[in-house]
Amino acid sequence: MEPMIELKHITKEYERGAEKLRILNDLSLTVERGDFVAIVGPSGSGKSTLMNTIGLLDVPTSGSYKLDGVATEKMTDNQLAELRNKKIGFIFQQFNLLPKLTALENVELPLLYSGVPARKRRETALQMLELLGMGQRGHHKPSELSGGQQQRVAIARALAVSPSLMLADEPTGALDSKTGKEVLELIIRLNEQGNTIVLITHDLHIAENAKRVVSIRDGLIVRDERLAEIPAGAAGVTA
Repeated sequence: MEPMIELKHITKEYERGAEKLRILNDLSLTVERGDFVAIVGPSGSGKSTLMNTIGLLDVPTSGSYKLDGVATEKMTDNQLAELRNKKIGFIFQQFNLLPKLTALENVELPLLYSGVPARKRRETALQMLELLGMGQRGHHKPSELSGGQQQRVAIARALAVSPSLMLADEPTGALDSKTGKEVLELIIRLNEQGNTIVLITHDLHIAENAKRVVSIRDGLIVRDERLAEIPAGAAGVTA
């Protein structure tokens, strides 16, 4: 079976005047289905660029990337956007909910982009909100929800398209410690149910909840530690 993520010899450079700034330096990384990997590193280490590469939000300067067995390096922007919408669920630090839409409408958005009919969109969005304990809050707008509730809506949105991969960027960074712990426990539970998780964080205490910790510095992987085994038969199914 193909790995969920297969990055080979990835380099990313940006031009700064007459100079080229190399952010990722011949980096290779493989993530198996059903794994929970935390990517850690200080500011400027390249972890955000790595996240954007994995999330198909940025294109590497050189190297190859297969997501769920699909080669991406020769894809157009539209093809990358289509693959991203089908394969990846994003969880962001700042939630990224649209303020004028209700929680239900926010969860429906990726299904709308995927061309799912209105009735099916509504049914799926309601199911995801129920799954996250937000079934009674579907008609509330983000400003009427707490930070933890907004993050639950964001996770429901990420799950709505049954993604192959969940990509979480500092998902507890904007939350108080108690709420952050609850959201982290939810992410752990999603992984236990078969979802492949890649979590980007600067916090080693959060990273220790993953099954594998990959440390990056100066665009290179400097440590790769396995903390727990991947359950047999993990197939990246959603909760």
